[in-house]
Amino acid sequence: MADTPADGAPNQGQPNLSVLTQYVKDQSFENPDAPRSLGPRRTAPAINIGINVSANPLDAEDFEVELRLEGRATDGEQVLFVAELLYAGIFRIANVPKENLAPLLMIECPRLLFPFARQILAEMTRNGGFPPLLIDPVDFTALYRQRLMEFAQTQQTRPS
Repeated sequence: MADTPADGAPNQGQPNLSVLTQYVKDQSFENPDAPRSLGPRRTAPAINIGINVSANPLDAEDFEVELRLEGRATDGEQVLFVAELLYAGIFRIANVPKENLAPLLMIECPRLLFPFARQILAEMTRNGGFPPLLIDPVDFTALYRQRLMEFAQTQQTRPS
């Protein structure tokens, strides 16, 4: 006999998040001034990091979440390297209320992907002849909230 609550409706089951697979979707490393860019430096290069998350439904329970990491090192006007990684995962999400789906996709899923993507980016820069680019841990909750605020602002400034 199936579990039923006091009101007689069948249980929907426990919320569940499963990682079905994860993979490199796109990867690029540019070292435009090699071998000159690989020599000793008097000052540390400027490093700019970009992080973006997107999610696309595949069916009712499966979603592809993409984590884009970009690293750019410059010394003045000279570009030392540009490293780009699009790392993705397929997640199965079941029995989650609709209002909780977006935070789960945009916070928890990239949090699970990040350590693997970080390692790939570090190895990519090391294999390019530079010290490994180690990105600090990312607060995906703050990133999600920032995106929500930006979206709300664009909705307010749009003409009706």
